[in-house]
Amino acid sequence: MPGRITKCPSLLLLLQPRRLCTTTAASSSSAAAAGELDLASAAAKERPLDDDLAEESRSRLVRDTCKLLELRGSWTPKLEAQLRHLLRVLSPPQVRAVLRARAQADARAAFEFFRWADRQWRYRHAPEVFDEMLSLLSRTRLHDPARRVVRLMIRRRVRRGPRQFAHLMLSYSRAGKLRSAMRVLQLMQKDGCAPDISICNVAVNVLVVAGRVDKALEFADRMRRVEVEPDVVTYNCLIKGLCGARRVVEATEMIGAMLQNGCPPDKITYYTVMGFLCKEKRVAEVRGLLEKMRNDAGLFPDQVTYNMLIHVLAKHGHADEALEFLRESEEKRFRVDEVGYSAVVHSFCLNGRMAEAKEIVGEMISKGCHPDVVTYSAVVDGFCRIGEIDQARKMMKHMYKNGCKPNIVTHTALLNGLCKAGKTSEAWELLNNSAEEWWTPSDITYSVVMHGFRREGKLKESCDVVAQMLQKGFFPTTVEINLLIHALCKEGKSAEAKDFMEQCQSKGCTINVVNFTTVIHGFSRQGDLESALSLLDDLYLSNRHPDVVTYTVVVNALGKKDRLKESTALVEKMLNRGIVPTLVTYRTVIHRYCEKGAVEELLILLDKMLLRQELKSVYNQVIEKLCALGKLDEAYSLLTKVLRTASQRDAQTCHILMESFLNRGLAIQSYNVACRMFRRNLIPDIKLCQKVDDQLTLEKQETAAGKLIVKFVERGLLKQEK
Repeated sequence: MPGRITKCPSLLLLLQPRRLCTTTAASSSSAAAAGELDLASAAAKERPLDDDLAEESRSRLVRDTCKLLELRGSWTPKLEAQLRHLLRVLSPPQVRAVLRARAQADARAAFEFFRWADRQWRYRHAPEVFDEMLSLLSRTRLHDPARRVVRLMIRRRVRRGPRQFAHLMLSYSRAGKLRSAMRVLQLMQKDGCAPDISICNVAVNVLVVAGRVDKALEFADRMRRVEVEPDVVTYNCLIKGLCGARRVVEATEMIGAMLQNGCPPDKITYYTVMGFLCKEKRVAEVRGLLEKMRNDAGLFPDQVTYNMLIHVLAKHGHADEALEFLRESEEKRFRVDEVGYSAVVHSFCLNGRMAEAKEIVGEMISKGCHPDVVTYSAVVDGFCRIGEIDQARKMMKHMYKNGCKPNIVTHTALLNGLCKAGKTSEAWELLNNSAEEWWTPSDITYSVVMHGFRREGKLKESCDVVAQMLQKGFFPTTVEINLLIHALCKEGKSAEAKDFMEQCQSKGCTINVVNFTTVIHGFSRQGDLESALSLLDDLYLSNRHPDVVTYTVVVNALGKKDRLKESTALVEKMLNRGIVPTLVTYRTVIHRYCEKGAVEELLILLDKMLLRQELKSVYNQVIEKLCALGKLDEAYSLLTKVLRTASQRDAQTCHILMESFLNRGLAIQSYNVACRMFRRNLIPDIKLCQKVDDQLTLEKQETAAGKLIVKFVERGLLKQEK
């Protein structure tokens, strides 16, 4: 069998560094997708098969099978028997078509069908069905099903090669399992499968996407040792990684190395480096690279090259440089369409250079390249950004004259400009007249006007916009709802905020815990604790469980009103429901209980909270808060709890207590704190101890005066004066 050998010593070199990455690197790449690397040869072979699958997906057998699978939740033995009968008459391409159809909705559903079919009597998956399942899973993060498919292939002795293992590697990489992805090479070695350029390229790409560029370079070096020569795809992946790591000099040197190694770079190689240089506005280096591309590789810049340069420069705000390449492409008789012009116009508009933008639009018209609605919308938005609403309206009239009708984006840009200029009422009027102008507002259009009224403090009008928005079938997001609720609560209209939230909820809007918490906080600030507690109960009954922020807000309000028993009961309720207190919760509870002098109740409550979430500095915070409130006796009584650990944080707390005693003229108490610190091998601040000794001397405390300095001398921390 081609591609199969009994032993694979060549893989040993690829796998030589067993620790390709640390756990930290694997976790840091969990958000990054694998960036599927399409293999040109495999794609070319599969195109005819894809056409066949498209035809098979329209067959009656495939459609009936998919309908039965959609009823999986309400299956009966009769339906399962029908599906079993269909499975026996399905051809392998039809099974593949079913898998693809199921994977479009959910890859897990496709895998479940794959497993179910494999367990049926007198049926076995064809090799191409295994390949299809692996290919579908490689586009997801479902690495465990992919691993099970590969192991099933090994157990069933189904033909397999590097391509199947590459699919598994991609799935691991998408899930952020970099270490497991690279261990697929070990699995290949155990299976006796020799590596080829395809899986090596996938491995390089996986390392690059995970940010491990140096490891990717090492891997490419080992490829040569096992007689797998890197191709242009390998180099392109490495160059992409180097540019992403801002190592553009090494990327440029690698292009030279490609030429020396007999692997001529393609245009993608140069485009990758040029794209990075364009972002950095390094136009001179881009031109130098264009020369090298022409002279060294024999690749001549074409229209695609210039379009790429124009778009990348314009996208990153380098309008002048983009315009320069646009002029150059026109000089070389390349046709620049409205898309290229629009990119430059949009870049000028973002920079507020509207004169240049208008000039380019005029130039487009004179050259017979008619601006489309995207170009005009960019100009309208640009005028609105700098507050020139009249010019934006003139541009819209100009659009009509040139036979270009404004779309939703154009009208929304104008309304946004009016709202930012403080003319939201006028924007609202234009929105209401949209039917007469033959355009239909979107949810974004309504949101623009709603936020305009909110910024102007016209909250009633803002609520009216939301009401009309709901009538039209649009739903504001939870963030937008929360902004309006917060504005109402800030003006002391918490009851109206609650009514507004309930109205949105009744119309089908998504209301989350944050929205409830904002209203509860509003009631708490107004002192209406009964409404806040009632809303808290409603939140729990509606299966939207309150979070720790919600409880903390109410606990703070109850403590402020001297209702500590209810506050204690609420914290206990929070703990019983499995909610973990945060640092803010601890600080809130400590502040309110210390403020009311309920230290004993506080200690009991803190013990319960510490069972749920440990906080080492909790007693330090209590002592420091008591010192700030002037309750020094209570603070001194808790000193034992602090001195148990004898850390630097404890020393800081003791210093605060000593200074508080000194400020009250209680030097002997400061002396006692310092002595207790010495007994716990904690060295107090020497300057503070000198202040204590000076105060003791003034108070004629002969039994204590000078003893702290003696303790420093005894420990060799201070030289005794002769």
